[in-house]
Amino acid sequence: MATYCLIIQLSQDSTIKVGKLGEMDFKKGYYVYVGSALNSIDSRVRRHLSKEKKLFWHIDYLLNSPNSDVKEVILERSPEKWECDVAMEISKKGTSTDKFGCSDCKCSSHLFYFEKKKAAENACLYSFKKLKLAFETIEN
Repeated sequence: MATYCLIIQLSQDSTIKVGKLGEMDFKKGYYVYVGSALNSIDSRVRRHLSKEKKLFWHIDYLLNSPNSDVKEVILERSPEKWECDVAMEISKKGTSTDKFGCSDCKCSSHLFYFEKKKAAENACLYSFKKLKLAFETIEN
């Protein structure tokens, strides 16, 4: 099992249809998406980095935009599921995108907006450190 943060750059303001959530407005800047992988984290990350995939999860719609680019992945590998805890900590630092990526839990969001990449990265690192989780970083 693993919990991960995708740091995504959106190069311009965009309106994107996100599955059942409908059309959503996204500001130019950086987004942190918090997710988890029950099985292979490597396969999950490869899927997120690919533009060739069936759109299934909310994040797929954002990543499918020609204006989006995953810049970095920060992840931890442990037998426990930390996804909601990490999202809660990041929510203290960034602006939540209501109902995004959290249809299977009680969180208000798993996607958070930041104006600058460094702020997005620092929020992720803060959350992993605060929860005392060992993590690794993958630059894209």
